[in-house]
Amino acid sequence: MSIFRLLKPWKAFFLFFLKEEHQLKLLKPYYGLPKEVYVIFFSRIVNAMGLFVHPLLTFLLTAKIGLTSTQAGMIVAISGLIFAPAGLIGGKLTDIVGRKKIIVIFDTLGSLSLIICAFMEPSMNLVYVLLVGTFAWGVAQPAHDALLSDITTPANRTGAFSLSYLGFNLGFVFGPVIGGMLFENHLRLFFLIDALTGLIATSLILIFIKETIHLTDQEFEEERQAEERVDGSIFKVLLSRPILIIFALLLFGYNFAYSQWGFMMPIHIGMLKEVGYAEFFGRLASFNGLVVLIFTPILTSAFNHIKNLDRIVIGGVLYMFGFGILGFFESSMIFVFSVFIFTLGEILITISYMPFVANHTPASHRGRMSSILPMIMGAGFSLGPLVMGGVVDVYSVSIAWKVIGIIMFISTIMMLILSLFEKRKTV
Repeated sequence: MSIFRLLKPWKAFFLFFLKEEHQLKLLKPYYGLPKEVYVIFFSRIVNAMGLFVHPLLTFLLTAKIGLTSTQAGMIVAISGLIFAPAGLIGGKLTDIVGRKKIIVIFDTLGSLSLIICAFMEPSMNLVYVLLVGTFAWGVAQPAHDALLSDITTPANRTGAFSLSYLGFNLGFVFGPVIGGMLFENHLRLFFLIDALTGLIATSLILIFIKETIHLTDQEFEEERQAEERVDGSIFKVLLSRPILIIFALLLFGYNFAYSQWGFMMPIHIGMLKEVGYAEFFGRLASFNGLVVLIFTPILTSAFNHIKNLDRIVIGGVLYMFGFGILGFFESSMIFVFSVFIFTLGEILITISYMPFVANHTPASHRGRMSSILPMIMGAGFSLGPLVMGGVVDVYSVSIAWKVIGIIMFISTIMMLILSLFEKRKTV
């Protein structure tokens, strides 16, 4: 049974959007954006098409370098942890040196690390070079978010971040597949093509986008006073805008739940007798990507006039049902349904959280805010598997999914209260 049969009931729905007038409405959020946004869109496609190494890092560490699963897990964990200090450094540099400069310098260094790896034998030395590259990409990440925030306004920010997200997923459909074909017998090309696509993506930004740090000095209209330049540290800014701290803590709960997509769901699928574990989970991952590609423009258009926090509340409801339902039913089709539901939530949350942060952040502190808040939100990804692994061991996977449903219920209610507070404050 192919999981793509799930799409058959949606045939009329898709045909509806094939009509020209509906296509125009569907693409409306992507019309009239600054040209730099389209450059970033193509840059993201190119970069993701060659994103081979990190999606297949575990296989590289075990199959090529010969590490045990425990050792490989430690390296993967270290690779993730490196992003925290790198992001803090990158956020500060982004607000002092400039967005474009940091992107070009550190993304180039990351690509160069892959070129070096291409000419090394698989060993721990190769791992160390990869970790240096990971640090460089981590430094550059806040600059990417700040750059996109600089060239957009609250009116078109959702469309811009949605297009960037869509561009990455368009490229990522091909990246791991190509990487998987090269991995076994063409390891040098595996690294070189990843490096080449990274350099091309960086070159697009270098050639077609101007530095935007000077935009932090501009005066904003009254409805954008929250973006006005301020003096002081990032901690001073956060204390003056507690809504951002609360928002990040609530998204910690969202990410705690979402981390179970890659942790608890494979464990649960492995308990089913009716499906092959690895093959079925691979199909679910492909289905997740397909839903993102199809529904990102649809949901962006349909929810374009709804406030960011309200979209995130709806996304939370979808997470609650998408993950929580697995605690009550057990069959292969329930997993398909779960992935479909929570992926819709993933889209709404992803296209909304950075625009919300940008709308409440002084332009002078966008880089630092793009490093501090993701650390708080992202901690949910790290703690989720750790905590829920214990729940599964002590109780059961069914109980664990119900716990996730409860966590999402609480997080969503709190996000709704935050949304109501923000509306009341702006009235």
